[in-house]
Amino acid sequence: MQKSMSNASARQDLLDRLERLTPGANALWGTMSAPQMLAHLADWMRMAKGEIKTTATKRPLRYPPFKQLAIYWLPFPKGVPTSPELIGRIPREWATEHAAVRQHVQSFENLNPKMIWPDHPVFGKMTPKAWCVFAYRHMDHHLRQFGI
Repeated sequence: MQKSMSNASARQDLLDRLERLTPGANALWGTMSAPQMLAHLADWMRMAKGEIKTTATKRPLRYPPFKQLAIYWLPFPKGVPTSPELIGRIPREWATEHAAVRQHVQSFENLNPKMIWPDHPVFGKMTPKAWCVFAYRHMDHHLRQFGI
């Protein structure tokens, strides 16, 4: 079974790993600091809930089968650019950012499966299942970025 934010044990796995992240942790790749990465994750999850608007890109990943391969199967490449709206914010205090990410992860438990999700800036329309799988994989990618 593929790990997904819709699964309680997968969410708990991410939360347990998040607890091991420290503000001074060094990234194994990329340019983000640990506080910047937390701000990015919090903003990404706010984008997934429609609270932050992003500009769409027209790339082949928007269309099947590339979309499904990227969402469900292909490893995340290191250093892939993200939407500018999801990386420009100066991180707040560590405890505040950390708590925000925890809250967003936990909030997936109560999401209405029939809710209308916003379009993803790269993948366009996505099913709730795709959003939950991709959200897990995205956070997993960034925790691995910091060796966790």
